[in-house]
This record gives sequence, C-alpha cells and structure tokens, in this order.
Amino acid sequence: MSTNSTNVLAQGIEIIGTITFHNDMHIDGKIDGEITSESGKVTIGELADIKGNIKAGEVHIYGHVDGNVNSGRCHLNERAVVNGDITTSVLSMVEGARLSGRAQIG
Repeated sequence: MSTNSTNVLAQGIEIIGTITFHNDMHIDGKIDGEITSESGKVTIGELADIKGNIKAGEVHIYGHVDGNVNSGRCHLNERAVVNGDITTSVLSMVEGARLSGRAQIG
C-alpha cells in the first residue's frame, strides 16, 4: 500500500531553478523558477513568493505568484495574488483573491 506524501518547502527556503515533483507539495518559501508536476497537487502558502510558471494537476494559491498557472483545478484563497494568466478546467476564487491576468477555463 502506497501513501501519498507531501513535500514541504518551509518559510526561509529560497530556490532558484525548476522544481519537479510527483506527489503533493506545500510551499511557504521563495521560488524563482518553474514548478512542475504531471498530476500532483501544489499548495502555495500565505508566506510564499513565487516568480515563475506553475503546472500541476491541482493548484491551491494562498500567497503571491508572478507567473502563469496551468492546471486541471485551480483554487485562489482570499489572500491569493496572481499576476499572470490561469489556464484550468475548474477555477474557484474566494472573495478577496486578486488576479491580474486572463483566465481560460474549460
């Protein structure tokens, strides 16, 4: 029996480069580069600062993203700030979330 583990990049960690993962990932640090997963879920925490594109099966954004998001499902929490375009099958936004870009849904 396999368990689905979550990788964590905690506050205070800064990465420049591409991150590729298979399971789930929670990010509270700073990333300058792409975040990629074929089917995994990535959560951008309230403390996160992302400068780069995100491609994953599911994306939950609570923090700040400067880049495009491409996912099967995308959720923007009330403190989310996205400066870029979102391409997704399903988009949900909580009141207070900010999107400066285009959303292509479907």
